[in-house]
Amino acid sequence: MREFVMPSLGADMQSGKVLEWMVKPGQQVHRGDIIAVVGTEKGDIEVEIFQDGIIELLCVEAGQEVAVGSRLATLRVEGAVEAAPPAEAAIPAAVPIPAAAAMPVTAPAAGNGHRIRVSPLARKLAEELGVDLARIHGTGEHGAISRGDVEKAVAEQRAASTAAPPSILPAEPIPGVISPPAAPTPDKASVDFQTGMRRAIALAMARANRDIPHYYLQTRIDMQPALAWLEAENLKRAVKDRVLPVVVLIKAVAKSLARVPQLNGYWVDDHLQVSEAIHIGFAIALRQGGLVTPAIHHADLKTMDEMMEALRDLITRTRAGRLRSSELTDATITLTSLGDLGVETVYGVIYPPQVALVGMGKITEQVWVDHGMIGVRPVLTATLAGDHRATDGRTGGQFLDALDGYLQTPDKLWE
Repeated sequence: MREFVMPSLGADMQSGKVLEWMVKPGQQVHRGDIIAVVGTEKGDIEVEIFQDGIIELLCVEAGQEVAVGSRLATLRVEGAVEAAPPAEAAIPAAVPIPAAAAMPVTAPAAGNGHRIRVSPLARKLAEELGVDLARIHGTGEHGAISRGDVEKAVAEQRAASTAAPPSILPAEPIPGVISPPAAPTPDKASVDFQTGMRRAIALAMARANRDIPHYYLQTRIDMQPALAWLEAENLKRAVKDRVLPVVVLIKAVAKSLARVPQLNGYWVDDHLQVSEAIHIGFAIALRQGGLVTPAIHHADLKTMDEMMEALRDLITRTRAGRLRSSELTDATITLTSLGDLGVETVYGVIYPPQVALVGMGKITEQVWVDHGMIGVRPVLTATLAGDHRATDGRTGGQFLDALDGYLQTPDKLWE
């Protein structure tokens, strides 16, 4: 028998709410299967199982708040030594949620009798705002309704209500339609989400600043070779298949980590644990505020097309609230790019237990001297925040040197 416990899905996550079970007792599961949806301050996360087996017991009901590390379920694994069934008192206590606040296990049926496909985050938002999901057209995979679809429906309904003359407004509220407030006020769900998100980020960054002795390095990189190479590659492609410059940067970071692996890993129990796998955490801004840094798995092994597709998919699912637990826990280093906002230099804070963060700014035209010749080049300022417990400035300098080298010879990134 194996225990499946509430995972830690963030540096300072203390507990999570089991919103929905995707499995039942007696069901066969395989490594990577989604078995539950857990609500956190950073959104609703699809939690994976990491072992093959059969679900023996679900120890927590949907709608309950559970501390990190507490048992959620038991798994029967072939060949494992069977233990006596746990006593009822041994099941970890869960914080009960009032019945009125409990989440439904499935979305309500539409008028034609079919079940509505909806992401957990969208379902929760729709319930909090009183929106009828049957009236919303989903734009996600297989017509699934995302958080963005709910927000769009609410905005359209409010715009229509606000634009109507007061004399024709209904005296009674129409189910599924949000009446405009007397005075403009933020949505409670939006405020709660932003407050929770900011709290989670504040706790993580406070811990990072308190526990991690940061050192910072920066370098300027001539991006002319990389941009010229990328332009030539994109000319061979249809517009919809063209590759963004950030894909080249992600790949360059991944390849540089392969050469300087000391920055790719975690600081755990006062020791550096270097990871063989390279999973780049990429900072993604959410529409409702806040940042999430899900991982692009095995970034060093992906082709250019695979990297572009992985990035596009990750951004879409992050903003739709459909991330997997492994994408929030597996990142071995974080890359944050603020160039699209005009920021030229980024000094980031390391996300524990990682030991490094790479910052990328805006590519700007700058005076550049090459072999005694003065010219103007597209220049990127790259920074590295390193954990001085794990590495030092020399190691960080080697990484930035490798990064520069790959961006001068971009064709080698995909070898």
